[in-house]
Amino acid sequence: STMRERKTTDPLHSSTDLSEGKEKLRLKQEVGLISGVSLIAGTMIGSGIFMSPEWVLHHMGNPASSLLIWAACGLLATFGALSYAELGTIIKESGGEYIYILRIFGSFPAFLFAYTSVILVRPAGLAAVCLSFAEYAIAPFYPGCSSPQVAVKCTAAACILILTIINCLNVRLATSVMNIFTAAKLLALLVIVVGGLVLLANGRTQSFQNGFQGTTAGIGAVGVAFYQGLWSYDGWNNLNYVTEELKKPEVTLPRALMIAIPLVTCLYLLVNVSYLAAMTPSELLSSGAVAVTWGDKVLGSWAWLISLSVALSTFGSSNGTFFSGGRVCYIAAREGHMPDILSMAHVRRLTPSPALLFTSAMSLIMIISGSFTSIVNFFSFMAWLFYGMTISGLLYLKIKKPELPRSYKVPIIIPIIVLMAAVYLVLAPIIDQPQTEILYIVLFIFSGVIFYFPLVHFKYHPRFLQRVTLHLQLLLEVAPTTRDAN
Repeated sequence: STMRERKTTDPLHSSTDLSEGKEKLRLKQEVGLISGVSLIAGTMIGSGIFMSPEWVLHHMGNPASSLLIWAACGLLATFGALSYAELGTIIKESGGEYIYILRIFGSFPAFLFAYTSVILVRPAGLAAVCLSFAEYAIAPFYPGCSSPQVAVKCTAAACILILTIINCLNVRLATSVMNIFTAAKLLALLVIVVGGLVLLANGRTQSFQNGFQGTTAGIGAVGVAFYQGLWSYDGWNNLNYVTEELKKPEVTLPRALMIAIPLVTCLYLLVNVSYLAAMTPSELLSSGAVAVTWGDKVLGSWAWLISLSVALSTFGSSNGTFFSGGRVCYIAAREGHMPDILSMAHVRRLTPSPALLFTSAMSLIMIISGSFTSIVNFFSFMAWLFYGMTISGLLYLKIKKPELPRSYKVPIIIPIIVLMAAVYLVLAPIIDQPQTEILYIVLFIFSGVIFYFPLVHFKYHPRFLQRVTLHLQLLLEVAPTTRDAN
């Protein structure tokens, strides 16, 4: 059938061992502390720190308040990650928000998350990263002016197609690309940090004088500034997607989070200070590619190194997004919430090519129809809607199910703060500056009802869908996976 029958397990009510269901799938536990820290930091450091600073400054109005937003985003990401760490030690399954929503709230909200994530959220994230890659890749060809949007979008589309080919061909090739490009992004950030410290030592502090003058007070503007900042921290929850592969998850998960996220926060703050030491606020706001402008001012004839490093960094992040993107697809299909074809793998290459091709197609549509800043805002709106739902699930477990075994407990005030922040981030832009696009997103999320009740709840499987699945299997040379190949 096109939609698999959902396993009827409810670990929250039938057993205190939430990691066990009817299907006892156990992945190899090979991710240790260092690998966990690398996975979080490597995913978080992507395009955002090279693209978002100008937009945070634009919405906040001055350097000092924009730095406060960056620090607050780091603190919020840390609190969110600590809350997820407790969830990960109660529900020891991979899948992140999807599996937590499924086990706590049930099938329907979990389906809405999977439906939205696979069709909108993940493709939107990939599109935004590829657009930032394109900005930096072609910036050296247009010195002193903004790059044409047609050239940017064509380059971003080419990036997606190359990534699709790499990830469909070979898993080892994809992981090698990810490792090489992680080194490039760290090198680029360290160069910017050291350059900024040298500028500050030489007295370049003009941008920080009267730092709070002209601060924006609107709740909507602050919410959108948070969206742009939090985009740079996105990935703080990635370790929860591979909980089944962690060595001693009850220890590794919270420790890796407490090392990686404060480290990235400090790095981001230093990079922002470096940008402001090299440029005036007006120069930063007029820059289409902040790090390239910084390189022109500080490195002179060596500025091309920054463009190259940032392009490599964002390409690597795109690859990481692509590489990990199949996890929710696979687990949702395992639970009967997604079409079988999205959980199948190529019979020889053992890559999840149908899911990759689908994500690629949706990302190309978003690149054609949107810009970096609009895609990030809508991505953040959807992401924090489901983050808030997941955190409310943790609060439910802490209050109603305190007897469940958990090796790590976060103080209840922390998930409460995260939930309040999530509610603010979802509602503030709607209240302050309502946009019809957000209404369309909400309507899209609830349009999942049309598919859920006939295909999942009533298990209606039309014959034509079965024929379509069969033809796609033959065309793509894919087959169902009974166990995770990794």
